[in-house]
Amino acid sequence: MKTRAERESPPEHVVLGKLTSPYGVKGWLRVYSYTSPMEGILEYDEWVLRHGGGESRYRLSQGRRHGKGLVARLEGVDGRDRAETLAGAEILLPTAELPELPGDDEFYWYQLEGLSVVTTEGVALGRVEYLFETGANDVLVVRGREGESVDARERLLPFLPDEVVREVDLEAGRMIVDWDPAF
Repeated sequence: MKTRAERESPPEHVVLGKLTSPYGVKGWLRVYSYTSPMEGILEYDEWVLRHGGGESRYRLSQGRRHGKGLVARLEGVDGRDRAETLAGAEILLPTAELPELPGDDEFYWYQLEGLSVVTTEGVALGRVEYLFETGANDVLVVRGREGESVDARERLLPFLPDEVVREVDLEAGRMIVDWDPAF
């Protein structure tokens, strides 16, 4: 069976964050950023917003840190009512506009999602469903599938290159890990 990496080309867009709610009366919106650092989302001048089944482009006119989060103002969004219509929109960036990563051992999360995960002993554990951040390290959520892996369990593996993650082969759609299948 082909992996997602073999079946599909890279996604056209990646999700950088989300507009959560209006802030004030002048069209500002609260922003939940998935970038690290969180302010990184403000470095992109143009955002594609996905909301209500459609996509639209907006230029970022201003953005700043506010308390523990971010707020932003988009061109053409001049009042609270207009901002309310955008609340809940995902903020997308064309994949082609992502900065090149500095090393061969660095990856964007979207590149890891869908990879098959196999132990150093050749035991198939499943596929990377998604990742999340814990502060100490990123965590891979690996879900087994009947007939494709040793079992149908969900495993949480720390993304620790050279310790747990031994090899990532994007072209083959595979990740090799040093992990006991019993965990």
